[in-house]
Amino acid sequence: MANINRRRTENINGNFYVDSTCIDCDTCRWMAPEVFGRSGEQSAVYHQPTNETEEMRSLAALLSCPTSSIGTVEKPKNIKEVQQQLPALVTENVYHCGYHSEKSYGAASYLIVRPEGNVLVDSPRFVPPLVKNIEAMGGIRYLYLTHRDDVADHQRYRDHFGCDRILHADEINAGTRSVEIQLSGSEPHQIADDLLIISVPGHTKGHTVLLYNNKFLFSGDHLDWSQSLQQLVGSPEVCWYSWPEQIKSMQNLANYDFEWVLPGHGRRYNADRQTMREQMQQCIAWMLDA
Repeated sequence: MANINRRRTENINGNFYVDSTCIDCDTCRWMAPEVFGRSGEQSAVYHQPTNETEEMRSLAALLSCPTSSIGTVEKPKNIKEVQQQLPALVTENVYHCGYHSEKSYGAASYLIVRPEGNVLVDSPRFVPPLVKNIEAMGGIRYLYLTHRDDVADHQRYRDHFGCDRILHADEINAGTRSVEIQLSGSEPHQIADDLLIISVPGHTKGHTVLLYNNKFLFSGDHLDWSQSLQQLVGSPEVCWYSWPEQIKSMQNLANYDFEWVLPGHGRRYNADRQTMREQMQQCIAWMLDA
């Protein structure tokens, strides 16, 4: 729980606040950008909610904060209603789970609802309200893990739902040795007609991305939208394996068509296929100069 005694002085006066335990993961700032902003190297409330939409988005951010660094002076009256809204619809049959985990430094996770079996992309916190809602949405067939950093509570989801977890063998460690489907090599893996896993070494050795329905790219820590640069990027500051390999991976990924980029860390991006192709080329050019 956030602590009012640790409330950051940068917060504007009012009900919502961010305390000093914030890890600057950016979750609240993209979930409720009209309320939360960055001040120094942490988040803060720069505008108190003034209507129901802003209030609900702020509470969803509060629930999703991986370090419980967001608090309210008064006990929120509609918190249970907000809990019922997570996972939250992004578009079509793709949902943002919320409830980011500190174990993944606040990475986002997504749920794809499909007749052949739902896919959970990376792991959120294992919390009863979210688990209950996912049960009502059909459970989980696959738990796809982009790379070793964002596995969080994968074992608890496996134990509860009996889902098959998917992770590249180069990402396996002591905590993931029991993963059911361990991918190998650098060739694409067609898990189902609408699910293609593409190898993108760079951020980590065995990082992969998931292309769903030739439209949605779940990009983990490989690719995201930069607010400051206003373009797609792969970041050298968080490249733990090989920057040259990440550039090669991005060049390979540019051969695929998609309309959405849904990262673990960073901002989403949606555009028509032509614009996305242009953005990918701009991203590669930027990476070559970085």
